[in-house]
Amino acid sequence: EPGDLITAVTLPPPPPGRQTYRKVRDRASYAFALTSVAGIVNCDGGKITDAALAFGGVAPRPWRDAGVEKALIGQNATRESFDAAADVLLRDAEGHGGNDFKIPLLRRTFRAVLSELCEV
Repeated sequence: EPGDLITAVTLPPPPPGRQTYRKVRDRASYAFALTSVAGIVNCDGGKITDAALAFGGVAPRPWRDAGVEKALIGQNATRESFDAAADVLLRDAEGHGGNDFKIPLLRRTFRAVLSELCEV
């Protein structure tokens, strides 16, 4: 009601897994990311059981790709499975001359984030 004071907010528990955000910038003084990857990935016994990922800096807006998440779930946490998921992520990627470097940069950033989250 008008005039009420909120004294607490209860949030749901975070999803299982490790969480991280990696932002790659041209220089520390620039706020804009060349590319970024945010992720929550759950690995159990070296196998990816759940994944939620978001990507930024390489499109007009941040986005998620359900196909990438689906490609990871059930896979062993290996460089090969990370590369296969990156192939799904970048399947339609096109550079526009001056930003062609962002495609391999996103691939490397994506692989690094998955390695960190899965501790491999």
